[in-house]
Amino acid sequence: MPAAPSPDAPSAPTRLRTAGLATLALLAFAGNSLLCRAALAHTDIDPASFTAIRILSGAMMLVVLLAVRPGPLPAAGSWRSAAALFVYALAFSYAYTALSAGTGALLLFGAVQATMLVAGLLGGTRWRALQALGLGLALAGLVGLLWPGLSAPPLTPALLMLAAGAAWGIYTLRGRGLPDALAATTGNFMRAAPLAVLAAGLAWPWLKPDFEGALLALASGALTSGLGYAIWYAALRGLSPQSAGSAQLSVPVITALAGVLLLGEAIDLRLALGSLAVLGGIALTLDWRRA
Repeated sequence: MPAAPSPDAPSAPTRLRTAGLATLALLAFAGNSLLCRAALAHTDIDPASFTAIRILSGAMMLVVLLAVRPGPLPAAGSWRSAAALFVYALAFSYAYTALSAGTGALLLFGAVQATMLVAGLLGGTRWRALQALGLGLALAGLVGLLWPGLSAPPLTPALLMLAAGAAWGIYTLRGRGLPDALAATTGNFMRAAPLAVLAAGLAWPWLKPDFEGALLALASGALTSGLGYAIWYAALRGLSPQSAGSAQLSVPVITALAGVLLLGEAIDLRLALGSLAVLGGIALTLDWRRA
């Protein structure tokens, strides 16, 4: 006879809502990689301009959404989360000047999961032998992907994407359990906006305004960033850290396939084997009994 559900267990509609929100957010994450890579590879826009337009348009979209929502306008967000968001967005843009969409997404979300795993260890999580094996496999996959050779991605952009992943992992961890996802995301974007403008000002001699690139940055900021991150923060309220980590494993696969179909990118043997090692290793680190 099946056990009675716990009184605290989420209902089926709540689980369905969380799954729907998470799916939309993951598609937005993949869209960010595709839009950024398309802008920086196929238009003349520079990374600093792309980042500034992306964060500013995301902030404006979120302010509008918050303004039309009934009720008072709450003050939310934090400078620490905004700093993590800014570091992620800037490093992400500079990395995609030389990385394919699929390779960038693999490095990004490999670093995201590694950051969340380290945070779990520091928080007292105990690992099983299979999880340790998975971490070793994932690290081996990253080393194999970055090892110098004909098809290895450029080192500096790869390191920038790993830094972006670490910052996004911190941003994700800080978003769990927040009572008002939209208000928190709006506050974070509003705080990150002056940082992005300052970064663009420091890069003034190298700025290259481009109309088509600006349109892609606007789409990335308003839709796949601002709206997508608010949806992700809302989904995190119903996801365990293990579930949040495992869900993001789908993003590099979605991005790589979309990069082939939409941007004409290729998937070579090195990327395929590295992806299998990284994603398979990370999957082993997850506690599927609790996820």
